[in-house]
Amino acid sequence: MPETNLLTAGGPVLWLLLFMMAGLVALLVERMFYLHRAQIRAREFVDGVKNILGKGRLAEALAVCEETPGPVAVTVKTALRQADADETRLRHAVQETAIIELAALERRLGSVAAIAQVAPLVGLLGTVLGMTVTFRAFATGAAEYATAKALAGGMWQALLCTAVSLALAALARLGQHFLAGRVRAIVRDIEWSANEIMGYLLMDYRARPAGSDAAEEAEGKKNAGGPP
Repeated sequence: MPETNLLTAGGPVLWLLLFMMAGLVALLVERMFYLHRAQIRAREFVDGVKNILGKGRLAEALAVCEETPGPVAVTVKTALRQADADETRLRHAVQETAIIELAALERRLGSVAAIAQVAPLVGLLGTVLGMTVTFRAFATGAAEYATAKALAGGMWQALLCTAVSLALAALARLGQHFLAGRVRAIVRDIEWSANEIMGYLLMDYRARPAGSDAAEEAEGKKNAGGPP
């Protein structure tokens, strides 16, 4: 009697493929949520930080960066902490932070790529094992040929493993391209934000008149009703 349960008909290799598919879905969902949270409107964020810095409120600008998620805010915060450093030290600190954030963005993308490459091989293994079962049915047949029922088990296993492995590889490849595109977009935002904030700190922020920070602080205390 032919198998009616597809999971059983697919054999152990099919279960392995389904386990890989569950892992792939978990990876894709986790990465999509992470990258969605990491991507912000970089231009609006940097313009807001520059506006705060223009009022001499460095501490407030740092607080805004702390409250904003994502690598863009982390990179800008690093630049602000080196606001009084020389250009070489400022650029080195920003580049070091960007490298760390890039590694976090690309985390687990290698696992998705590995699944895309390995899935067809696992499916091929299931196909070969299924054909082995089929040819064994020929060899153990009472006559010179085997019945369709005797061949059905091996053919089911071969076809199911092939189909599932191809679907898994296609899903993994599409997910990899989607996630890589999101990472590239965030990296462009990091590069633009870093160059923009460093240029502002090195030119406009440091060109502010001496004592303007104290004046802004005194003005803030006056508006808050505190002692002069």
